[in-house]
Amino acid sequence: APLLDHRRYVESIVAGITVPAHPDFRCAVTMNEDESTFEVPDYIQSRLQPTLTVGYPNRQDELAILRYHLPFAADGMLNLTVEFLQAAHGLKLDFSTRDGLSILRYALKRMAQDPKNPLAPDEAWRESVVRCLGEEALNLKELAQRKLRTLGGSAVPMGLGDFFFNPDDPLHPDQFEDDEFEDDEFDEDDEDDEEQA
Repeated sequence: APLLDHRRYVESIVAGITVPAHPDFRCAVTMNEDESTFEVPDYIQSRLQPTLTVGYPNRQDELAILRYHLPFAADGMLNLTVEFLQAAHGLKLDFSTRDGLSILRYALKRMAQDPKNPLAPDEAWRESVVRCLGEEALNLKELAQRKLRTLGGSAVPMGLGDFFFNPDDPLHPDQFEDDEFEDDEFDEDDEDDEEQA
């Protein structure tokens, strides 16, 4: 921490020395703002000033980034990916330009895999989204609503099954129909409790 404030040095307890920072020393810290990162401790964050927030690129810039990295990708594939990413950004989903590159690379490799029976571009792209980001990424609006419910202001309690199954999956261990639920322990005392309520 003293390296980042007016003291500008690093101490080595093991070596028993203090190393002063070079006069031209500068520090830049980058961090993704999602669930995969840990918070920067307050004693460090207070020394990191100014703070600049860099959001996702706009459509034109994102297309330029994808085209720069994959100049051989067809315009249709690039546009499909940019539209997907821009929709995800608009819904505050954490899909990045890097995810777009992964989607495109996978789709292009799948289309080139069997030249005699090539996969249609839209089919390859759809498969790529599922393989790279998961099947839930095919429905961005539903994914955003689910994220809002679980991480937003009105968090829905999650059971272990929620980590492995979609809510409507018939294999979800916590799913049951109300009319199928039977209380074997239901007796007259329970009826009395219901009448009083």
